[in-house]
Amino acid sequence: MNKNPFLALVLGLIPGLGHLYLKKFGRFILYGGGALLLFIFAAFCTIALGARDIAFLSLFLLVVLWAINLLDLVITIINQSKKQATGEFTESSKESERFYIILLSIIPGLGHFQLGLMQRGLTFLVACTGIGSMIIFVALLTSQGSFLIFLITLPVLWIYNFFDAVQQLQRKERGEQLVDRTIFEDFEEHREQGKKSKTFASILAMFPGAGHMYLGLQRRGLQLMVAFLLSIYLLDLLRLSAFLFLVPIIWFYSFFDALQQTAKYGKERVNDEPIIDYFINHQRWIGIGLITLGGYYLLDQTVLPILNDYFATIFNIHLSELYYRYFQTSIVALLLIGGGFKLLLGNKENKGGTNE
Repeated sequence: MNKNPFLALVLGLIPGLGHLYLKKFGRFILYGGGALLLFIFAAFCTIALGARDIAFLSLFLLVVLWAINLLDLVITIINQSKKQATGEFTESSKESERFYIILLSIIPGLGHFQLGLMQRGLTFLVACTGIGSMIIFVALLTSQGSFLIFLITLPVLWIYNFFDAVQQLQRKERGEQLVDRTIFEDFEEHREQGKKSKTFASILAMFPGAGHMYLGLQRRGLQLMVAFLLSIYLLDLLRLSAFLFLVPIIWFYSFFDALQQTAKYGKERVNDEPIIDYFINHQRWIGIGLITLGGYYLLDQTVLPILNDYFATIFNIHLSELYYRYFQTSIVALLLIGGGFKLLLGNKENKGGTNE
């Protein structure tokens, strides 16, 4: 198979990748492994040892290795072009081609490039690098490490890219014509046909409620999304670290429920049944809960700091210490006890109605 020299040069900007594209595995290990070791050594010297001079020397050697890698790649491309012109260059077998494409697919988009699907491969490459860099940028800009949780989308995209490359390779081996179009065009085709993409729904299922909403289950998805986000907010606000186990429970329930709804879609009717019907018929309690939550937040962020300064100055009493140590714990305990009594009384009423 003839290699694209321009693509080889572009990949050669990352040490070793250009040689891997040209099937020079020894040079790939030499340049790629050497560059990785020098970078890790420079980072170790900077972070752990604080030896910046040694780190700069390591980075200088990395630049030298990068230049040698690029020069060697240009010479290799010229030699292979001469062999192709004289007929000495032979194509690889199907087995080696399959192994080579699968190996390239480790980096999103490269396997598609090898198959000639430039637009499809570019979509995966830009999506992975763009999403990853944007999430890291936002996390650094806002100094909120919690944004890094969205990096979980990268392995999802990587797995989808890998199996899509294998699927395209199998189509080529069957003699089918490969169509170079982006994955977004695939989703658009499903939308025009009035169908939902099960693959896209499964990807959206990673975030609680999003997959349900995509399938048209608005009430079910909204309840799961609100439950997930509200649980994180309230547990952080009330400092209830003992109840953090509720967050993964909600996530796993939402994820597998979305997968079940996706499997049913197209085979049977999917009903938008809310998880909890009680709140639908008793919206007054939702209003009471929102008013209570707003009052608590106002007390915590506005009233308490003012009263704390006043009592500390006049009576030498620190209300904030008493508040965080006793008040929050007492409120949560009373809510749990009240909820338990409500369930007990509800069970007695149901039993009485059943006996009648």
